[in-house]
Amino acid sequence: MSPLITPAELAALDDVTVLDARSRIGGPPAIGLYREGHLPGAVYCDVDADLAAPPGPGGRHPLPDAAPFEAAMRRLGVSNSRPVVVYDDAGSTIAARAWWTLRYFGHQDVRVLDGGLPAWVAAGLPTVTEVPEVEPGDFTAKPGGMPMLTADEAAALAGDGVLLDARSAERYRGETEPIDPVAGHVPGAVSAPTAENVGPDGRFLPTEELRERFTGLGVREGVRAGAYCGSGVTAAHQVLAMELAGLPAALYVGSWSNWVADPTRPVATG
Repeated sequence: MSPLITPAELAALDDVTVLDARSRIGGPPAIGLYREGHLPGAVYCDVDADLAAPPGPGGRHPLPDAAPFEAAMRRLGVSNSRPVVVYDDAGSTIAARAWWTLRYFGHQDVRVLDGGLPAWVAAGLPTVTEVPEVEPGDFTAKPGGMPMLTADEAAALAGDGVLLDARSAERYRGETEPIDPVAGHVPGAVSAPTAENVGPDGRFLPTEELRERFTGLGVREGVRAGAYCGSGVTAAHQVLAMELAGLPAALYVGSWSNWVADPTRPVATG
């Protein structure tokens, strides 16, 4: 089953949990956007509160522990036996983190709405402002469902596999760093901006184009691959794109914000 779903396919589903994962980094809480209009039945999922532990040495969006993540998903109505669809309005960059985290904690049927809210609206489908009453779910979080990298494992992979840096090329080169205290990249990592996984409409590129993209970056069958970004959010988008291409990859959840928390770790620029 594809990890993506189209608006028409989602509209045809009856029993599904829909999560609105829109976010605005550095801006006002996206709950305001949700209240202005969302997919019918959708529940707001906060990337900071629901999909990550509090920021600290582990990074700006570290992986949550199983118990609080389980509690958050149950509060949002997630159950093991019911499909989950996640969407945002930013080319699925935030929705992919929800997809990855649910998959990591054992949910077997999670999909991302390809193109997100803009694609839904473009298809002539309705939005609502009513906040639904949520029946608590019975989701049970079981860690280990997706491959993950520690900082040391990411460093090793950059040498004997392919470690993709999902941030913009400027941040990779160390020319600018708007969020983290140190600019640059993990030595040996390859620049692979997440924005190049999607077209102008915010939908993922066709499978063959994605496979060609990642093959050109050195990823191929039999070669271990991983991805990181600033805080492990858009890198999940990279992992999703690579899964679409048939090239599985591990996620360095702590990403650059975790890497530079240790001043002894090397930093490359250029």
